[in-house]
Amino acid sequence: MTAPVFHTLGCRLNAWESAAMAELADRAGLSDVVVINTCAVTAEAVRQARQQIRKARRDNPGARIVVTGCAAQIDPQAFAAMPEVDVVLGNGEKMRPESWARLAGPAAAEPGTRVEVGDIMALRETAHHLIDGFGNRARAHVQIQNGCDHRCTFCVIPLGRGNARSVPAGAVVEQIRRLVAAGHAEVVLTGVDLTSWGADLPGRPRLGELVARILRLVPELPRLRLSSIDSVEADPVLIDTLRHESRLMPHLHLSLQAGDDLILKRMKRRHLRSDAIRFCDTVRAARPDIVLGADLIAGFPTESEAAFENTLRLVGECGLTWLHVFPFSPRPGTPAARMPQLPRATVRERAARLRALGAERAAAHLAREVGRTRRILVETPATGRTEGYAEVRFARPQQPGRIVTAVMTGAGPDHLTA
Repeated sequence: MTAPVFHTLGCRLNAWESAAMAELADRAGLSDVVVINTCAVTAEAVRQARQQIRKARRDNPGARIVVTGCAAQIDPQAFAAMPEVDVVLGNGEKMRPESWARLAGPAAAEPGTRVEVGDIMALRETAHHLIDGFGNRARAHVQIQNGCDHRCTFCVIPLGRGNARSVPAGAVVEQIRRLVAAGHAEVVLTGVDLTSWGADLPGRPRLGELVARILRLVPELPRLRLSSIDSVEADPVLIDTLRHESRLMPHLHLSLQAGDDLILKRMKRRHLRSDAIRFCDTVRAARPDIVLGADLIAGFPTESEAAFENTLRLVGECGLTWLHVFPFSPRPGTPAARMPQLPRATVRERAARLRALGAERAAAHLAREVGRTRRILVETPATGRTEGYAEVRFARPQQPGRIVTAVMTGAGPDHLTA
């Protein structure tokens, strides 16, 4: 009998949910199970999920294969039809203790694939399980929000996650206290649409209020970090907290997607190019050491060369360092999939140019860091992360989970040395 094995694809929210599912599976006494927590953000993500499922079956011939996550929620029958798959769980079902109890019970031995996937749009609350820790004592993720009320024309994620819903502030604070008590030195707040947190709670609090509350009520937390945010929803309290609270990490990853106004409108985004530049200027004035990253899509339908050049220029005008580049991938059921598509070769070529620019920006940032003293969260004996999220490789082994102060002695194309 072996403990359940989890393979997580995709976002930080999936990472948190895998940790929560592992505890639910453990409480149910589940064994000899491999769980694939899938992503659906691109066609490539779905392909990787299928590849991981096949590999899991080859590596674990006697185990049951459970598939869950966004790809499973959106197209459960496609995964149920795979001969390697025993059970498909929806995104709502995977967070329920009774789902894991059934898998551990006698009914689970019945042959054939079982599909438990409900209506994700019917969910009105988040399943805010309290978890006691992640795989190491360094960084931990905390879910504060799930789902999204916006309908960007390229995005399939609302079909996998449902509408926006928030975890109450008290539950968030309690979870963070548990993680800090377990030895975690950094907590990352995660969600599908992080800056929409609170819109469905009494009084409609904003993300900035939650961040300030966490830092006030959990003074023993050394570092708090935000995952991807939508800049148009960032509130004044969040900016003010970033300005005054050193425990809030000077690193933001922005959901920008493009730098051309016509493309942004066709994406159904709620900001224009000038809004993105203004926001970046505002946060840099509030926190001069801020390091900014962004999600950007290359080759959106109808994107001209001039429109793509606007996205390339936005990288410099916003002062972006870490780029997460997505070649446009038409997702079934989305409006963008019905728009005039660019040739795939053009999409790939533009993605490559954008990634090359991102590599240049990252290398330039790392070169500027040489000689500076930074506080580093040790993730493994050999590696860690600065407050600005640069990877550091140590000359001598360090103790994971500690925060150490060191001078940056050198830089490679994608890391610092200390």
